Amino acid sequence: MGSPLHPTIPGTIHDTLILSDVHLGSEMSRAQAALDVLQAERYRRLILLGDIFSDLNFRRLTSEHWKFLSCIRKLSNPKRKIEVVWVEGNHDHGLADLMSHLVGVPVYQRYVWEYEGKRHLAIHGHQFDRFVSRNLLISRIGEQIYYQIQKIDSKAKRFSRCLDRINTRWLRLSDKVAQGAIAYARQGDCARVFCGHTHAALSLRHEGVEYYNTGSWVDARATYITVGEQGVRIHEYPGGAASQFQREEPAPELTSAPSMFVPAALPAMTGYKSLRCG
Repeated sequence: MGSPLHPTIPGTIHDTLILSDVHLGSEMSRAQAALDVLQAERYRRLILLGDIFSDLNFRRLTSEHWKFLSCIRKLSNPKRKIEVVWVEGNHDHGLADLMSHLVGVPVYQRYVWEYEGKRHLAIHGHQFDRFVSRNLLISRIGEQIYYQIQKIDSKAKRFSRCLDRINTRWLRLSDKVAQGAIAYARQGDCARVFCGHTHAALSLRHEGVEYYNTGSWVDARATYITVGEQGVRIHEYPGGAASQFQREEPAPELTSAPSMFVPAALPAMTGYKSLRCG
């Protein structure tokens, strides 16, 4: 497993670049920074791993947000020879047809690909968040309240970002999503699984499965992942190091729990294939 947060070697062409949770339309979205990464890195495949939008209200999109979407559409042009896929998140739910037409990319519930003889699985991760799956109405109300807090917060959005981190820790989202994703990946014979949703970048290995979380683009520390000859690496924008993003072994409670397949609402079967939305 690659070490996290290494700067990209100039000229490196990654097999895959993965980012998630840009939350276009949010007051905290760092869309311009995410755009900088898309334009600076070189890659054969781009996976937008869910929650690229904050909600369905496009009136909240700023010029920077539209520039990000414009870049995605340009990258999806066959002449660029870059495979661009969108994996649906809980905030993106219901946008599959719109995204296919607006930015010209296919939308998946889960996406599977092979690299260097290993099966890789990309799934947003909200499927393993029992609170969201069981309390949809409460979650939606909370999102609207949170948006109003962002509007009245300071320009730096320190209070809003602090609330976001507290929410992740209080619900123990990082461990819960990791647990479900690892169990789900093992069932499908996947060596690596990638999630977003928690907004907290993380790298760990358990029961032969490598788990990675892409983090988000709403925190002061924005992160993304590359997969290539150097392994899997978590990068922080615009660079830096933070070893706490990596755990060689998860906490003891991260065991393969069959019950985690229930909130996933996806078939548990050997040899997963990509699953398109719609």
